Amino acid sequence: MKVKVCGITNLEDALMCEAYGADALGFIFYNESKRYIELNKAIKIVRELSPFTMKVGVFVNETPELINKVAANIHLNTVQLHGEESPETVNKILFPVIKSFRITETFNFSILSEYNNCGFLFDSFSTRNYGGTGKSFNWNKIPDKIKNDIILSGGISEKNIKYIVEQIRPQAIDISSSLEISPGKKDENKVRDFFSLFKLFRSEGC
Repeated sequence: MKVKVCGITNLEDALMCEAYGADALGFIFYNESKRYIELNKAIKIVRELSPFTMKVGVFVNETPELINKVAANIHLNTVQLHGEESPETVNKILFPVIKSFRITETFNFSILSEYNNCGFLFDSFSTRNYGGTGKSFNWNKIPDKIKNDIILSGGISEKNIKYIVEQIRPQAIDISSSLEISPGKKDENKVRDFFSLFKLFRSEGC
């Protein structure tokens, strides 16, 4: 199971999360997000990271042309689409794609069959924010046949990581707000404690 830490806004946090064991770091290019980062700042951070750390750009309802341009300029490994992007938009992206879906009680999982050549991330739904809510959704809604293949997001913290590792076993988790002092600024104590627990539960073979 991999861990992506999202909402990176500064080099200090990026290097810290990388050092504690983050497999991927997320940079949000949605300017209405509290964790938005400017292109030039993200470029400078990415230059300092290990080549083995995945760099993920998060976009919300942007054009494929803009997404491809930004991803190329920063040398992103993966693009995460966190809005209402269509399958046609996904097919125009020239980089590996993670398509996010915000899960409600009535979410129709059959829509996933319309999307090809991309990974799926499941997050909590909010009428005000595209992610970063710090709240989880009803994880029991995830169909058993796909739960080991998805990226899980929304309300993940040291309080529920044991349950996630034992019961859901997703391919990866995406964590942000529970590791912060304030939006866009990580707390080293929270980051250290989370990764310590995560590595413990993973090593136990849960």
